Amino acid sequence: LNELVVGDTNGKLYVYKNDDSKPWAVRSCQGMLTCVGVGDVCNKGKNLVVAVSAEGWFHLFDLTSPTSKHSDASGHHELAAAEEQKPVFKQHIPANTKVMLISDIDGDGKCELVVGYTDRVVRAFRWEDLSENSDHVSGQLLLLKKWLLEGQVDSLSVNPGPDGSPEMMVSQPGCGYAILLCTWDSEQQATTEGRDNSAPSSEAPIRDVILHQTSGRIHNKNVSTHLIGSIGRGCSSENSRSGLFALCTLDGTLKLMEGADKLLWSVQVDHQLFALEKLDVTGNGHEEVIACAWDGQTYIIDQNRTVARFQADENVSAFCAGLYACKGGSNSPCLVYVSFNQKIYIYWDVQLERMESTNLLKILDCDPEFGSLLQQLGVERGDVSAVKDLIHKTLYFPEKQQQSSPSQCQDPAGTDSSAH
Repeated sequence: LNELVVGDTNGKLYVYKNDDSKPWAVRSCQGMLTCVGVGDVCNKGKNLVVAVSAEGWFHLFDLTSPTSKHSDASGHHELAAAEEQKPVFKQHIPANTKVMLISDIDGDGKCELVVGYTDRVVRAFRWEDLSENSDHVSGQLLLLKKWLLEGQVDSLSVNPGPDGSPEMMVSQPGCGYAILLCTWDSEQQATTEGRDNSAPSSEAPIRDVILHQTSGRIHNKNVSTHLIGSIGRGCSSENSRSGLFALCTLDGTLKLMEGADKLLWSVQVDHQLFALEKLDVTGNGHEEVIACAWDGQTYIIDQNRTVARFQADENVSAFCAGLYACKGGSNSPCLVYVSFNQKIYIYWDVQLERMESTNLLKILDCDPEFGSLLQQLGVERGDVSAVKDLIHKTLYFPEKQQQSSPSQCQDPAGTDSSAH
């Protein structure tokens, strides 16, 4: 069952469970938290909570260990300062952190930690274990690589490339993005070869940032852009195809792309979009794109460009969407909004029967009972106007329908079923 992890600018980390408005756990961190995440960052097969402050303090918390469950009689954690646990690991990394991603970005099956900075730099770290004990966290973060981007980085994501291997993507202003190449293995090899060969290498440095602009004419090339990759398209997807990813901009552009050069759709809205998520709200395995604006206007768009809109009650300072166990003891699709007056709103079990518009005839056609009832009433299934007329009379004038055809409506169950 999934929890909700929230960090604030005072260095407090809150973990919420179920529909309880009181935090299940509270932890204190050093500095102003800018990045919070959960993942197997140490590659030990268990999730750890990662919190990174703007000042560069990296904290690891293990909330699965028995010592972390200081519960009182009502099941809450004691919020007294003495009970607040220290992180299992803390390290200083370069400051001015902005966004964070825990994912396997080089295809080796192990998670890396990728951090985006306010000075247009992205750094990748890998955890190096110093002990064999799988339960005890002992080690350090090692810097793998540093990339310098042309514009501000607002999102980090991973998307399958044409060959199925992961591609590290970062958003760039003006509805652009860049692919960051994980060149540490080849760089390490080149360093080793350089030691072996005393002759200076004449090879050009490896190009490690590939910039893509998704639009020929951009209204504002500096506009803030967010992206999300690896959008699920159900079990029907072919492995050979590139992954789906979406982009949104603060001036209201939304795009869904398949690979670098195939635009599936583009939508222009009149709201300032500042957050982008993905979530399967129909339960069909195809994830929808969820974009949120500062004023709480939320767009849910499927892969065929069908749009559903939702208006949150207040202006929004932070937004996320995902599976959270709010009620009923199971994870369900949830939308989470944080308002400017420090309130968290969780809209739980956000499920739609379908995204695309439909009509009653199409729905009834899928019901095998419908055909047999039409047969009983002597209506030809292919005669659309007669079927429409029957449905109209059944819905709006059921009494007249019964009077006009008493011979056809002897079976009350049949009448009920057709009305149903």
